[in-house]
Parts: sequence; structure tokens; C-alpha cells
Amino acid sequence: MTTVIWGTSFPILKDTLGTIPPSMLVAIRFGIAAIALSPWLRNINRRLLRDGALLGGILFLESTCGLLGLETISANRSAFIVSLNVILVPLLGFLIGQQLRRQILIAAGLAVCGISVMSWEGGGLGVGELLTLASAIGVATYVLLLEAIAPRHSSLALTAVQAWVMFLIGILWMLPSVPLQDFAVGDRLPALLYLGLVVTIAPIWIQATGQRWVPATEAALLYTMEPVFAAIFSFWFLSENLGIRGAIGAGLILTATVISQYRRGSATPTQEIALNEATTVAEERFREKVGSNR
Repeated sequence: MTTVIWGTSFPILKDTLGTIPPSMLVAIRFGIAAIALSPWLRNINRRLLRDGALLGGILFLESTCGLLGLETISANRSAFIVSLNVILVPLLGFLIGQQLRRQILIAAGLAVCGISVMSWEGGGLGVGELLTLASAIGVATYVLLLEAIAPRHSSLALTAVQAWVMFLIGILWMLPSVPLQDFAVGDRLPALLYLGLVVTIAPIWIQATGQRWVPATEAALLYTMEPVFAAIFSFWFLSENLGIRGAIGAGLILTATVISQYRRGSATPTQEIALNEATTVAEERFREKVGSNR
């Protein structure tokens, strides 16, 4: 579900940028999400505020880089570059002591080839591609941090703090750059509501909930289909085509993301630990029930 929602966001953001400045779009989008999530801020504490501010700040930078990149490159090209976060998660994990599997290096090589082919079709690696690559790095960093932070807090409370942090930073960015007389959304209100209520809230909440049990590298696997959905929706909404070289590059990137997450065996260590913990709890409850019936 998250990948489908994200897939729709690329063409909608691209289309909305035609009439609304990036800073204004960011402020309104995250403002809608923040207001909707306000009821879950009642039990806020210092630790939740600190963790939410960290995640919200990273998510704001990631979203802003991706949005600025969309001003100069197509929505489908942006989606395939952002999907590199699937490979970047284990690469960044290696820097903090996690094991780096051999297929990650193979996948990284394929991904570099894919970006090169896509950029070649567009006349070289431009500012838009570099900003979008920075967005992918931001996504990978966010996923890794969320793996450690999500189990500490309520998913909705953590999502609410992140939304407010992104909204406040967005306001600080928008006010100096957009005159008040230009503050008008016109017929873009439905798109802004969708971006704020669905594209922003749903994925952040789903990630915060899911990564209580799913490690970052496995969560990243679920995001591999995002650029495929983005390409479909971009063709549907914007009539965008990747072109021959673009399609080859996209295929290499998609192949790289799948290879990077391939694992032999039926269960990961995390799954085995979770199974053992569940078995232990079940045994304890069974003993308590037997003892109470004696």
C-alpha cells in the first residue's frame, strides 16, 4: 500500500509544482498533516519530541530535495533514482557496523550503470538528478533511524511530532520567499489535501508501525515497486515516457534493488528471534493458565 501511495505522489507533485512554489507546497502539505494529527500530541514527552524532531528534520530535507529535483526532471525518472534508497540502506548500515553482503556491491554497480544510462538520455547528470539522489540518501538514513526509534513510541504520536516539525520548518522556508498576496491554492486544494492526508500521514504511520518488528533492510525490500507504480501513474496522469535509454536504466535500477534484498533461507535472524520470543510468551501463559486451574 505504501509503495502505491508513494507512486501516485510523483506525478501529483510534479503537476502541482506548475502553479505552487516548492516552499509553499511543502508548508501547506505538512501543515494539513500536522493539523490532522494534533489529537495525538496530548501525551508528548521530551524523548518523543527529541526523536520526532530528528526524524522530522531528516524527512523534511529528503522531501525538499526530491521536490526541488522534480522541477527539472520527469516524475518517473525521479522515482527510479529515489528507489536507490533500497541499496543505500545496507550501505549506510555497513558504516555503523552492520554486515555488508556481497550482492549489495553487485547491486550498487548495477545501480550506478542504471543512473548513468538514464542521465545519458537526459544530457548528463544534472542538478535535478543530484538533488534526487540526495533525497534517496535521506530516505535511507530515515529508514535506518526509524528501525531504532519506532519501538520506543506510539506510532501515531511519533508521526504527529514529525508532521509538526516538518510544517514549522516549511513555514520558516516559505515566509521569506512567498509574499502573502501570492498565498493562494486555487484549484489545487484537492491535490494538496491528498498530499497532506494520504501521501504524508499514511506512509509515515505505516513505516513507524511496521518497523517496530521489521528490520530496515527488509522494510526497504517492500519499497522496490515504488518506481514501477510511479512510472505507471506518471504515464497515466502526465503522459510521461521513459524512452529507450530511460527504460534500460530504470530496468537496471529495479534489478539492482531486487538483487540487493535477495536472501537465501526462509527466515532471517530477526524473524527467528521474534518467533522464539512469541513461543516463550505462549509457554509462560500456558503455565499460568494450568497453575490457575489446579
